[in-house]
Amino acid sequence: TKLILLDSLLQEIIMWLRLLASRSNLIPSCTPIKYLSQTRSNVLQARILRREFIQKSYCSTESSKDKLERPAGVGVRKKEAKLSGSPITWKNLAASGVVVGILLAFYTYARNKKEEAISAERKKLIGKAKIGGGFDLIDHNGKPCKSDDFLGQWLMLYFGFTHCPDICPEELEKVAEVVDSMEAKKRPVQPLFITVDPLRDGVKEVAEYVKEFHPKLIGLTGTEEMIKNACKSYRVYYSQGPKDEDEDYIVDHTIIVYLINPDGDFVDYYGQTKDAEMITNSITFHMTKYEASNKKLLGVF
Repeated sequence: TKLILLDSLLQEIIMWLRLLASRSNLIPSCTPIKYLSQTRSNVLQARILRREFIQKSYCSTESSKDKLERPAGVGVRKKEAKLSGSPITWKNLAASGVVVGILLAFYTYARNKKEEAISAERKKLIGKAKIGGGFDLIDHNGKPCKSDDFLGQWLMLYFGFTHCPDICPEELEKVAEVVDSMEAKKRPVQPLFITVDPLRDGVKEVAEYVKEFHPKLIGLTGTEEMIKNACKSYRVYYSQGPKDEDEDYIVDHTIIVYLINPDGDFVDYYGQTKDAEMITNSITFHMTKYEASNKKLLGVF
């Protein structure tokens, strides 16, 4: 009888173990247990005997000396031990994931920006290599004039022709306005005019033309070959149009003002869409940048 009762108790304990195991997902609920070998009839008989045993032990009027006491711990549910909180929780992992994601995003953004800046600087350097160079011409006073004569000065260089009806005068007036604005800031700029029509624009014609716009404006002319080389250096397109009955013609050409720094390098260009204020601000920016760069170089040496 005791064996049957113990077997029944073991079966219930194992059942609870299986339940706990299934809840905690430690082992499958159908894991076989080797301790049980009882048939279904033995289990039923054990339950009946256990019920009669409990009734005799706790419901009988016999003295307490003859009563069988319940073994300590039997039938009493033990409090489940609470697991101490782990320092690694899902909240911590989620927060860490967010922080790591933000850092990765910032790193990617900074890296892309750096690559863009490098690419822009590379393109700028390539542009500098393709535009600009020396020229060897004759000024409006009939004297030889080379690009090296203007080293140490900021230049505004415009290509045009004296018979231009409207565009060239408008651009040169804009150049004159910028020169005055830069003079007011005590940052002088030297304006230059190079003709693209050497057949009609001699020294005399150029001298009469430049004095109409600004006293500082220097006009440059030369032979067809000299003008061709100068235009080629700055990638200036020009083409003579058909002549009319009066042997007059228009020259189609690039309408751009070039900015040259004191080292003789091309820095920037300004088309018709840029007004005098925009050009002034741009030149001021480039001058400031150039000065800061030179200060850094002097600091190194």
